Amino acid sequence: MLFLSVSLFKKKLLPWIIQNAQPFSFRDVRPRRSLSHRSSSENSPMAPPTPPPPRMWPEWLTLPRGVIRLFGRMLILTLVTGIAIVVFSPHAILRQTSRGTRGDFPLYSPPRSRPREFFNAFAGYKHFGENCNISSLEIHRPFDPVCRSRTSMLQAMSQGGRIGRDAPYIPRGCDMQWHTTEEVCEILGRYSQVILVGDSMVRHVIGALNIIVRENLGYGGVTDWNFNVQENEECFCNQQFDVKNCSVQGIYKTDDVIKHAPLSLACTRLIPGWSTDLRMEQIVQFPMKVEEASRLELAIDRNPKSRTAFILGHGLWNDLNIEQTRCWLDVVLNVINSRLGIRSHLEKLPKGRNSPILFMTPNAAGVKKPDDFLVTQGNKALVRFEHTTRREAARRRIDHLGTWNMSIQANLYDGVHMDLRGNLLKAMMIVNWLNLLEE
Repeated sequence: MLFLSVSLFKKKLLPWIIQNAQPFSFRDVRPRRSLSHRSSSENSPMAPPTPPPPRMWPEWLTLPRGVIRLFGRMLILTLVTGIAIVVFSPHAILRQTSRGTRGDFPLYSPPRSRPREFFNAFAGYKHFGENCNISSLEIHRPFDPVCRSRTSMLQAMSQGGRIGRDAPYIPRGCDMQWHTTEEVCEILGRYSQVILVGDSMVRHVIGALNIIVRENLGYGGVTDWNFNVQENEECFCNQQFDVKNCSVQGIYKTDDVIKHAPLSLACTRLIPGWSTDLRMEQIVQFPMKVEEASRLELAIDRNPKSRTAFILGHGLWNDLNIEQTRCWLDVVLNVINSRLGIRSHLEKLPKGRNSPILFMTPNAAGVKKPDDFLVTQGNKALVRFEHTTRREAARRRIDHLGTWNMSIQANLYDGVHMDLRGNLLKAMMIVNWLNLLEE
């Protein structure tokens, strides 16, 4: 409509205006002096009428005045609509909000640069189906841009949110990636060891990692090779994370998988020579037992050429007591330093670079949380604990991942532990952190 209006003005109206342009003359509007007597001209015959002024517009333009008014209104409406589209477009709104309130939660169409992430990553997993129908798109929906640094990735994953209960999780500001099984194996394969240290929440994370590297949605996180009929029923799919019936059956190290069910491990099939030691050492509280610290020390490979990453988790067993958590963290770090010399390694790193250690705080509390723990382990205490441990981790030059935001609107299996979807999300967060660790 705007194009037709401009064309009509150039072809019809503008040439006529130029052709009929005349010098402008002012009309004499000064008041005249009234005469006290009649002039003799009053008795003269009436003068002929004054001819009408010349027509200022061509005949084709003066006749259909209603059409012209309608056309003008349509032109004005078109201009106003065009301005509104430009001013109030989603990109313009996002630019305006970024100057004040950050528009970090995307609400528009996802990017085309990562098409593989728009398919269910679990569709080809063993036991995927009607009885265990879980999609990766229910857990996370990709958007642009992807976080390019470890710091921005941890901040985005810790401070994200959900638009509705159990909706896909959205990191804040930039996005994490949902890697394929082969990519997860490749990232884990960069390390000789990936060691998780902590309580049952950490045990569930290594269970979720085993589900991915075994491509088994039904029994990937448990020792299904020695199950009886009852365990097959009680520890299937989401029930793998039942702390009462299936905690003993959890997989604590990939060596057990290689020993008892080597064909179930996808990494050795996808990447020949894959030999990462993925394991978990359970140390739940402070003061810790002497044998627990000794077992962790023996589990760490002292080979200087080996590359090792650590994921630590602690809090609930000491009722989120920050002083006991500091002591627990320092003891674990001392054990790691005695084997690998982490502190001397930190002195060689530039400022801002941390050691390959991640401290992961407990997730939010759910409605099934026992009332006895609502004061010491409720959501208020959990948020304070997460903020305080972030500062403590920074002082020790280790990384920090908060999980309260990602779990507050998620389904918690028993009010304390997350279900299969939540633990798979935690596992993929850790994979994203491992992917961005510096050499």
